[in-house]
This record gives sequence, C-alpha cells and structure tokens, in this order.
Amino acid sequence: MSLLTMEDLVVRYRSGRRRSHAVTAVDGVSLDVRRRETVGLVGESGSGKSTVGRAVLGLAPIAAGRIAFGGQEIQGLGRSQRRPLASRLQVVFQDPYSSLNPALTVEDILSEPLRAGGVPRQEARNRIGALLDRVGLPSDAAGRCAREFSGGQRQRVAIARALALRPELIVCDEPVSALDLSTQERILRLLVDIQESTGVAYLFISHDISVVRHISHRVAVMKQGRILEFGSCEKVTSRPAHRFTEQLLLASPVADPDRQRERRRRHHEQSAGPAWPGRETGAAPGALSERNR
Repeated sequence: MSLLTMEDLVVRYRSGRRRSHAVTAVDGVSLDVRRRETVGLVGESGSGKSTVGRAVLGLAPIAAGRIAFGGQEIQGLGRSQRRPLASRLQVVFQDPYSSLNPALTVEDILSEPLRAGGVPRQEARNRIGALLDRVGLPSDAAGRCAREFSGGQRQRVAIARALALRPELIVCDEPVSALDLSTQERILRLLVDIQESTGVAYLFISHDISVVRHISHRVAVMKQGRILEFGSCEKVTSRPAHRFTEQLLLASPVADPDRQRERRRRHHEQSAGPAWPGRETGAAPGALSERNR
C-alpha cells in the first residue's frame, strides 16, 4: 500500500483585478510514493512540480482530485485539522538561507517542532543532540546561530528540523539546487543514509534530472502541469518514453568534454527535429530500481 497517493490532482490560482481568471498550475496529476521509497519529480521551471509539493503540504489551492496520506484523505483539511499530520509529514525547502531564522540558535530551531509536538524538555534536549549527530553536525552547533553556518551546514540543520518528529514522509523541494556540486553530493548521500536508517520516504522535487537519478527509486517527469511519464529510475533515465525526458537527459552536463559536445549536438537536433515517436502519455510505474550512488 502506498504512503502517499495523488489522483487527478488539479491546482488553479486566481488572477486578475477581480480574480476571475484562473491559471491551472497542475492539471490531472496522479502519482504515489511508497514507504521507504524516494520518488523524484523533475521538470523545468514553471512545470508545476513545486506546486504538487505545496498541494501535499496544504499550501496550494486544490481545485479537483484527491490526495491521501497513510490512507486518510487530506485535501481540503483546515490548518487545525492538519496539525496532527505535522509529526508524520515534513518539508525541506530549497534555500537554507531563507528557511531558517538567522537570529535563532540551532537549539531553538530544533526545539520548536519538538515543543509543538509535546515532547518533554529533557527528552527534547536528548533528541537535539541525536539529530545533530544524525546530520553530521557537532554537538556544540546547538548553541550557535544559523547565520554562522555555510549553506550546506544550514541545509543539514533544515534536515534535522524535518526529522525532529520522526516523520514518515519528507517533501524535499529543490533541497540541493542552491548548493555547490561537492556539497550537493554530500547532502544527497546524507538523505540516502537517513532513509536507510529510519525508513522515511521522500518526494524529491528538482529541475535537475542528473540529481534525481542519483537518489530516486522511481521518477515522474512533469511539463506544463502534467506528468509525461512515470516509472522506475532505470527505465525513465535510460529508456525514456517521451522526447522531453530525452531532452532533459541530454541537457545534463557530463565531465568528459567530448561527450558533452556530442550531447549538446544531439540536444540541438532533438530540439529542432520532428516529433518524438514514442508515447505522449505517462508510462505505468515500474518496479523499484537501485539508485546510482
């Protein structure tokens, strides 16, 4: 049974002076996330991928469709009704500089969700030490302010905050896109290690398919609010069913200059060539594949 299920999800935003014009950001999206699994959701800017994550978190206006978490339908729940979900459903945002209050100490930041969850003070102190160790930060980091840390360290604090209440699912919204490449690799490895030790599931949202393929079991590709294909990571990234997925793969940089030139040439040909002969609709989800690490 899936932990998170979305069926025919539609998200619309009202715009205009009288708010009479509706913009559809997500148009009929269906996907699921299983327990202990990472589903990568990849697409270009404006594809609607982050809006899907916001809909799961109750931060986007759902016009139609269904979202179920742990067997409970959660679309349309009010703030007070969603509060019990906080211990089971968490988020890590893109920018570690804006997602943390720079004036608060790390201990204060990590204490907030624990206090809200009713964790006793002494147990909270013990958990904070364990959380810092879990994300690879020294114990003395608890007394330092968030502004004293680098971007990668701040994102580790954000991950620790998301883990504080031992959630079942974390929505990771572009969690490494603001980091340099070496730091990205370390954060991705950390997320994989955490999943292996805790069993937490991830909905991992990114514009970079080369990042998604290194952490995901299954991958969904979005464009203009719709999912073009959804299947095992190995299948989607090695044998794409849609031309747009092929273009994303060819646009990803590689270290070898000769290969990179060839990929650029192929990407240009794909962009200028005839329509992709494969399927134009989403593929059925495949079996889990091993992540490239």
